[in-house]
Amino acid sequence: MKTYFRVLKYIKPYKAHLIASMIFTIFYSLLNGLSVYLTIPLLETLFNQHGVNAKTVITKKLNTGATNWLNGLEEKISTTFNSFVFEGDINQILLRICFLVLFAFLAKNIFGYLQSYFLAFVEQGMIKDLRNEAYFHLHKLPMSFFKNEKTGNLISRITNDVQVVQNSISAIFLNLIREPLSILVFLFIAVSISWQLTLFSLLVLPVSIGIISWIGLLLRKQSAILQEKLSEITTILHETITGVKIVKAFGMESYENKKFSEQTKKFFKLVLKITRIRNSSPHITEVLSVFVGVILIYYGGQLVLVEKSLKASEFLGFLFSIFQMMPPIKELSSVNNRIQESSAAADRVFEILDTEPKIKNSKDSISKKSFDDKIIFDNVSFHYDDSEELILDSINIEVKKGSIIAIVGSSGSGKTTLVDLIPRFYDPTSGKILVDGIDLKNITIEDLRAMMGIVTQETILFNDTVKNNISYGIQNCTDDDIINASIAANAHNFILELPNGYNTVVGEKGTKLSGGQRQRIAIARALLKNPPIMIFDEATSALDNESEALVQEAIERLMNERTTFVIAHRLSTIRNADRIIVLDKGKIVQDGKHDELLSDENGIYKKLYELQFREL
Repeated sequence: MKTYFRVLKYIKPYKAHLIASMIFTIFYSLLNGLSVYLTIPLLETLFNQHGVNAKTVITKKLNTGATNWLNGLEEKISTTFNSFVFEGDINQILLRICFLVLFAFLAKNIFGYLQSYFLAFVEQGMIKDLRNEAYFHLHKLPMSFFKNEKTGNLISRITNDVQVVQNSISAIFLNLIREPLSILVFLFIAVSISWQLTLFSLLVLPVSIGIISWIGLLLRKQSAILQEKLSEITTILHETITGVKIVKAFGMESYENKKFSEQTKKFFKLVLKITRIRNSSPHITEVLSVFVGVILIYYGGQLVLVEKSLKASEFLGFLFSIFQMMPPIKELSSVNNRIQESSAAADRVFEILDTEPKIKNSKDSISKKSFDDKIIFDNVSFHYDDSEELILDSINIEVKKGSIIAIVGSSGSGKTTLVDLIPRFYDPTSGKILVDGIDLKNITIEDLRAMMGIVTQETILFNDTVKNNISYGIQNCTDDDIINASIAANAHNFILELPNGYNTVVGEKGTKLSGGQRQRIAIARALLKNPPIMIFDEATSALDNESEALVQEAIERLMNERTTFVIAHRLSTIRNADRIIVLDKGKIVQDGKHDELLSDENGIYKKLYELQFREL
């Protein structure tokens, strides 16, 4: 229940709608009881074959079982009711009773509709806020979090798990308010008729509560497993769709189909198991209720037909009241189950919200809008949380403003990790990085990343227009600004040839464009941002020679008068770098200009260069 109470905290912005819903729920329950209670005078009128005045019967009924403090109010209600209904001949009385029954049912359903609408407003609003908070929190989490989490699992938590929570919110605001009120109203009617019969009918309650509690515990455990299985299905689906080209290229359709069907089969079995457990509770409760009801009918029949201590109309009114209690009791029996299921799903959502972002602004963070002097790596080392193996080991670099720094090395040497530390995608395990003498940790993340532009090998474009992809993150830029950036990135000409020019939707991850076209749009995006620091992470390694030439030309324009870090796969592209740093197993093993490094016959740089030269 602790988890569920945490979910309920999201109700605060919707208190007014909840109060309205509760008010309408009260009216609904009272009118629901009234609509049944009115059957008693109706039956008395219909069955009044011995000259008994219906007015006398109702007056007696209203006075029976009433508490002292209600006597005055009851007398006024009785007088008003009798003067309205039981005046005139039998046809007029019957017409008025029918009118009251119709009015009670009509008003009950109007209030039921209003109650449902306002509750839906609360329910959907709370879920919207919960889903938004989970999504917003994802953006605060460091890259290491996404490195250890499956994309499909995260998607499942924010979509499927939140949906499960939504399905149960009404349980506490609707079922735990309306159903108990309905039960109390009908219970009051039943007690006013015969407290002995009512007491006997409630013997089933303790047994039902025990069964409900036991089933609820089973459901919470199984629901947690179910949500895990659903996230696995989402993960497989996400991986297969994003990697569809590889699946087809290797002829792995049958393998993927089999893997997916195995997961759906497990999910199917779990759903059936949960359905079996969930559905057993209300049916068991109903069977017990009917069992008691049958005994009540027999016992009540004895009172009416044999002992004649209870009128037939009273007994029928009692039965109506008791059996009207069964649907809300049956509904309440499933409330605990729904709460347990939603708590299991909410636990997975709150697991994201409870993950504390490691990369965040400190209390002493300062705003810094410009880069003026130099960047210093001061004895920087780094390893991932789940490993003690150093990815970077004692890195010491000083990069002056306007310099072009190339970083080379074999795969796994730590090149990408090194540049990822600059925008604080990760923080150093030890040592520090200084910008103009200020530790990165003491600069607000927003200002730090605003000073940087990043172009990676895997270009990320959004399923939006070319125009919106280029202007991504840039406020108040004009069409001329976008066009000028595109021209500088050698992208303008091919953009004009697209079906809708700059308004062409590029597809998910830019799949409608070639690799070179995607890369040039990414460079145009970086040019439009106009940052003082640029990071290129093997931006041309996946391109053909013609595309590489166009992209390289655009990169050179982008590097002009900027401090640039270049991770280069093709060493021919970094000959003019001010400084080349060679990494091996996380350590700097060489540092110098192109010609200097080539002169070292035993150096790694020369070996890498000669290897590429032979490949050409």
